[in-house]
Amino acid sequence: MTIDWNSLGFEYIKTPWRFLAKWKNGSWEEGTLTEDSTLHISESSPALHYGQQCFEGLKAYGRKDGGINLFRVDENSKRLNRSANRLRMPEVPQEMFIDAVKSVVKANREFVPPYGTGATLYIRPLLIGVGDTIGVHPADEFIFTVFCMPVGPYFKGGMAPTNFIVSDYDRAAPNGTGAAKVGGNYAASLLPGEEAQGKNFSDCIYLDPETHSKIEEVGSANFFGITKDNEFITPKSPSILPSITKYSLLHLAEKLGMKAVEAEVHLDELDQFVEAGACGTAAVISPIGGIQTKDEFHVFYSETEVGPVTKKLYDELVSIQYGDRPAPEGWIFEVE
Repeated sequence: MTIDWNSLGFEYIKTPWRFLAKWKNGSWEEGTLTEDSTLHISESSPALHYGQQCFEGLKAYGRKDGGINLFRVDENSKRLNRSANRLRMPEVPQEMFIDAVKSVVKANREFVPPYGTGATLYIRPLLIGVGDTIGVHPADEFIFTVFCMPVGPYFKGGMAPTNFIVSDYDRAAPNGTGAAKVGGNYAASLLPGEEAQGKNFSDCIYLDPETHSKIEEVGSANFFGITKDNEFITPKSPSILPSITKYSLLHLAEKLGMKAVEAEVHLDELDQFVEAGACGTAAVISPIGGIQTKDEFHVFYSETEVGPVTKKLYDELVSIQYGDRPAPEGWIFEVE
C-alpha cells in the first residue's frame, strides 16, 4: 500500500495487525495479535443492544531518530477502566493494556507516519460486552481489542481557526455517563454535529445539561480559553470527559508561567477570553475562531490567525509528543 503521508485525513485505513483478548469465566485470556479485522460476536451481545461498550483513543508518534513514542498511555488505561467500571465491565489490567498497544504499534510499524509529515498512527482500544445475553444486565463475556491506522488532522485545515455553534441538544445528562468514554455519548452527538456542519460550522458547543448556561465540550473535544490576564481556563463539570490532552495542557500552561485552572465557563462571559480552542487526542489543539450563540457571533483572537499563546501551547505539546523536547517524567513510553 502506498500512502501519501502529507494528505491523510482522519479516516479508517485497514492495517495488517490488531490485538484481541477475551474475558470469560471471570478472567482474561492472554490475548494475541491477529490479522482478522472482523469481530465475531453473538447477535444478542449487550454491546449491540444496550451499549455496553467503551473505548479509548491515543497516538503513536514517529521521532526524528526513527523511534516511536506513545504519549501518556497509562492515563488511557486508567480512563478505560473508569469507563468500564461505570458500565459494569471487567477492568483491563494496565500492563495488558500497555503491552497490547505497544505490540500493535510494533507489528504495524510500517504504517507509523514518518517524522515531519504531521501525521500520526491513531490507536483505538475497544472493550465490548458480548455473549448470549438478552436481558438488561451485564454481559457474561467481553472482548478487548486494539487496532490502529495512520491519520492526518481531525479538523480540515489542521492548526487553523475554525468556528463553532452552540447547540440546543445535551451531550450528556446530569449524573449520567458524560465522564465515561462510551459509544452512546458519541451516537447522541451525531445529529447536533451534522446540523452544525450543515450551517458551515466545524461542530457544536455543548452547554451544561442542567442550566444551559455554561460551556462543557466542543463536539468530541474539551474547551479551553486564555484570558486577558494570561490565565488558562478549562471547564469543570462532572459530565465532561476528562481529556488527557487537557490535563497535559493544564500542566504545560503552568510551566509556561500561566495560571491554569478548571472552572465554570459561563456563556455570557466569553469576553474574558482573548483566545480559545478545542483540545483532545484526535483534535490535538484546534483554535476556535468564533462561537455562534443565539444572540451573537463572538470572535476570539481571529478567524484566520492562530493566537500566540495557543500556538506556544501547541508547539510545546507536540514537541514533547514527537520527542523534540524533554517530557515531564512518565509522559513518554517508547516502542522498542
